[in-house]
Amino acid sequence: MRKESLARYFYKMLFTQLIILIAFPLSSTGGTWTYNGSEGEHHWSKHYPYCGGAFQSPINFQPELLRYDPDLLPVQVHNYNLSSKEQLTFSNNGHSVQLSLPSHMHLSSLPDQYTAAQLHFHWGSPHMLAGSEHTVSGRQFPAEMHVVHFNSGKYPSISIAADKADGLAVLGVFIEVGEFNPAFDRFLKFVKGIKYRDQKVQVPAFNIQELLPAHLEQYYRYDGSLTTPPCYPSVLWTVFRMPVTISLTQYKALATGLFSSLAQESVPVPLHRNYRKPQLTDNRVVLVSFQEVRGQHGRHLVASPLQRRQIIQQLLMGDLSDVMDESLHHLLPKLARKPWVAKKRKTNQRYQHWSQITEKKQRNQMPNPTGKTPSVWKTVHISPCWQKYGINEDSLSYTHLKNNVTLQLGRHHTDIQVVKALRKAVFPELNLRSYLNCKSDLDLQTIRCLLRTRPTDEATELDQALTKASQRQKLKPMAENRGPALTKLTGQTSVTIHKNAHNMVPANLKEHATEWED
Repeated sequence: MRKESLARYFYKMLFTQLIILIAFPLSSTGGTWTYNGSEGEHHWSKHYPYCGGAFQSPINFQPELLRYDPDLLPVQVHNYNLSSKEQLTFSNNGHSVQLSLPSHMHLSSLPDQYTAAQLHFHWGSPHMLAGSEHTVSGRQFPAEMHVVHFNSGKYPSISIAADKADGLAVLGVFIEVGEFNPAFDRFLKFVKGIKYRDQKVQVPAFNIQELLPAHLEQYYRYDGSLTTPPCYPSVLWTVFRMPVTISLTQYKALATGLFSSLAQESVPVPLHRNYRKPQLTDNRVVLVSFQEVRGQHGRHLVASPLQRRQIIQQLLMGDLSDVMDESLHHLLPKLARKPWVAKKRKTNQRYQHWSQITEKKQRNQMPNPTGKTPSVWKTVHISPCWQKYGINEDSLSYTHLKNNVTLQLGRHHTDIQVVKALRKAVFPELNLRSYLNCKSDLDLQTIRCLLRTRPTDEATELDQALTKASQRQKLKPMAENRGPALTKLTGQTSVTIHKNAHNMVPANLKEHATEWED
């Protein structure tokens, strides 16, 4: 019996390791996705359903999304000045060029420590200097660099962290074409050695911080996803406001000297225009660490962290008539406040007092000795929507959730069913977490998830009132909501975008070896 138990344990561990290798291959071998054509981004959700889901990246940083946050600290990088005695792997994975980074590089200006893993690039074509993934008021930069970090404070490796909600943090850097950049030339001069997919060379290490802008205190921050399959919504994005420059010759080294095909293939496929188009905002807002001279980005947050927690607690345990009477504009700030009669009305002095409390006093009332954000669902004492799929909080991973959703849908499920089920399962959790951290407005779907814990007449009345308010508010054209240049970038009309709001391109779900870059 003892030998039999050991044998079962051995095969169980072997099977677990096999699954890990399938999901996160040790080396990049290309994938079944591209940026254009039959496997292009509009078809990614066919094999990677999160690509058609919630909180996707990149987005367009349009003025109406920006919220100035004076408490955002400058980005603090550590051990970025590498010794030239170290060697970095410079490779072509068929989707981008990638530079490996040592594990002693890390960020310390976030709630957890995030360790560097790699950096890579997105760019346009030789004749189109437009290849950044994020855009600013519709403007697309020639290229964009992503420095990828994983949450080493909670997870032992990037492979394990990648499909967790707080697993990754990425620094984004816009790249302009201008003066020659000696820091970029440290590795771009080796591009000829990685012309084809799966080729790699060793390059001497250097000061990686020289690749970043001089001003690390000015940036955009929001909650988003990987911009490549499997598109897990697991990324805290920090995109620097100021671009860096490279010369036209350096830009063309990327845009003309690389191929996404293998060296032995008879018809080489150029590697360019490797960027994903802007995605839906999903009630998210973008925090900025800077104020415009003219004050365009100086508008305050709709509600402070303390106010937001109080609103959630009010929904869960408080008098809902107070919410209906005083705080409808806090719950759905994008809706115009409409007068309506509640069954019960009371004067609540706390809501009137909120506006008089300063941000500093609010922070002093919320001591947090660990400096870490507590679990959202444990804080508000409710069960997340994904628990019905047999997932508990300690074992939540987007990979596990996808497998359980697929299993419960049965053999003959459709692609759109998988995409919608996953979105329905993860969106309230993402929205609530982001809302409490001031990076989203509270969505009606999340409010309903909270109200389900209170099967009362007042909860039903509030649900109905919010629904009516939402229906009365005419939807703005999606192109306007997502930025003036987005329709041009995606090639879709506002009507088409609205129809595809929840799933850009539904398709059949199939298991494939997972490859991700961001």
